[in-house]
Amino acid sequence: MCGIIGYIHKDKEYDPQVIKNMTEKIIHRGPDSSGFYENDDISFGFRRLSIIDLSSEADQPFYNADRTKILIFNGEIYNYKELREELIKEGYKFKSETDSEVIIHGYDFWGKDILDRLRGMFAFAVWDTKKKELFIARDPFGIKPLYYTQNTKDGNLIFGSEIKGFLENPEFIKELNPKALKPYLTFQYSSMKETFFKEVYKLPAGHYMLYKDGNIEISRYWEASFNPTDKSLEEYVEDIQNVMRESVDVHLQSDVKVGAFLSGGIDSSYVTYLSQPEDTFSVGFADYGDLYNETDIAKEFSDLCGFNHHKVMVDAEDCLGKLPLIQYHMDEPHSNLSAVPLYFLSELARKHATVVLSGEGADELFGGYFAYGESSNMKKYKKLPFPIRRGLRNVAVKYKKTHLTDFLNRGGQYPYEEFVGEAKIFTPEQADDILHDEYREGPSAYDIVREFFEKHRNDSELTKKQLLDINLWMPGDILLKADKMSSAHSLELRVPFLDKEVMNVAATIPEKYRVNGEIFKYALRKAASDSLPEDWAKRKKVGFPVPIRFWLKQDKYYNMFKETLSSDTAKKFFDTDKLLRLLEDHYQGKALNQRYLWTVYVFLIWYDEYFIKR
Repeated sequence: MCGIIGYIHKDKEYDPQVIKNMTEKIIHRGPDSSGFYENDDISFGFRRLSIIDLSSEADQPFYNADRTKILIFNGEIYNYKELREELIKEGYKFKSETDSEVIIHGYDFWGKDILDRLRGMFAFAVWDTKKKELFIARDPFGIKPLYYTQNTKDGNLIFGSEIKGFLENPEFIKELNPKALKPYLTFQYSSMKETFFKEVYKLPAGHYMLYKDGNIEISRYWEASFNPTDKSLEEYVEDIQNVMRESVDVHLQSDVKVGAFLSGGIDSSYVTYLSQPEDTFSVGFADYGDLYNETDIAKEFSDLCGFNHHKVMVDAEDCLGKLPLIQYHMDEPHSNLSAVPLYFLSELARKHATVVLSGEGADELFGGYFAYGESSNMKKYKKLPFPIRRGLRNVAVKYKKTHLTDFLNRGGQYPYEEFVGEAKIFTPEQADDILHDEYREGPSAYDIVREFFEKHRNDSELTKKQLLDINLWMPGDILLKADKMSSAHSLELRVPFLDKEVMNVAATIPEKYRVNGEIFKYALRKAASDSLPEDWAKRKKVGFPVPIRFWLKQDKYYNMFKETLSSDTAKKFFDTDKLLRLLEDHYQGKALNQRYLWTVYVFLIWYDEYFIKR
């Protein structure tokens, strides 16, 4: 893991201190060394976390043989040794043992087609001094972030791993994007290509960008799809076992110590067992028994396998005290509660390792979320004609929420209403109800999802949901927080499930072996059962639950939220009377409103960090 940043300054004088200041803002991504490249057209900045080839020969930027192409790169390429051998046969010479040098020579030889050959996580930029052209690419799943903007006083491009670095460029125009707030309230993360900073965009996963003479051209080079084959369950299980062993093996390539994040679930347990690390790490919350704490389960598994287990226990004071710093590191408001314990987990792990393996991606590829399935009663109910179910739904939503009205509501929804991704906080209607007019102009979550579902109208309902999560939820939420929370502590996080070869196997698995009745990730569980104790192979998904609903019934945190939700800043965006009503109802036990309150509160904390403090 490293950090990259750069900007175009064509046709004007530039101050060499600017790129240094920008790069310093992302020093947490790479504390080991820095590197720079500047000419009359462009400035590159780089921060290095040394993982492969710890010598100075591996420092960036890297150049091709005639020094007409310059590279800065964040990530890891797991098949770099094979690509290196190919390039040596073509006459290329190498000065280091790093994957970075393989990319620059590979780009020199294959051009953009190198992207089809790379196996790994990456965001990189190459400046071609002859063509005066910038090439930027992001890995297929969006494991590594990349932002860009032309919202500058001179109209020139800025790009980098983190937006906070842009703030150090005096040409950057910092403005809030008012259209980002409405969909955020539903998704809990920034779901559009345009970020919360006006005209600052994310380069989408699996895409590359060409920049020349002020013009940007973005193209897709990879897209996930499911194409089930007809084999026996045993054959699929063997395929999964083989590809996971091989993926974990290549993800272990490192010249520094590698550990593993370990919860009580099947995903992290399977990766941990296959990787056989010396150290494992877990996080939990004190005072709530096993409800918010899987550290004992993780320790039991570690003891069985002979790993050294390390845990950290956190409480409300820890979490809310660090929340401003967490939102600063996220760059945009991010209210997935699990980002908070992940911050502390990464802090713990960095004391013992420089790299960790983690289990992200298994649910999306193999069918692990509860929302991917339906109860037997719902399946029966959906046999009724949709107009009848829609009519009953329209009646049910007018009444107080009960199990019955909720069932009728869900059973009568359009697909884009029923499923907007793994998280759904406020409905678009609820978001409109608490927002002031100016902030209702953004697209609704339904608009965003409807467009995606229409594109994939020929896929099954399960496949649509998985692909939606792979394209929105995964890069926008779970992978972003994994990157930002680990990089906050100069820790590299690797995800063996999110490997192109693993995806190739997952794509062949029929639906009945993804979700089988009430068993999710059915084929993956079968594959892991040969390695894991039965209790682990069958354990249901828990995730990183956070006891915020209890905290908001304590006077200290109730008053903390009340002060923020009634502040002048809150009044700028929201009907604060309605926010305070949500808080009061929760405090008095009349409703469980913690997710609504947390989502708004996080936005206000983030806004304070980026538009009031800075």
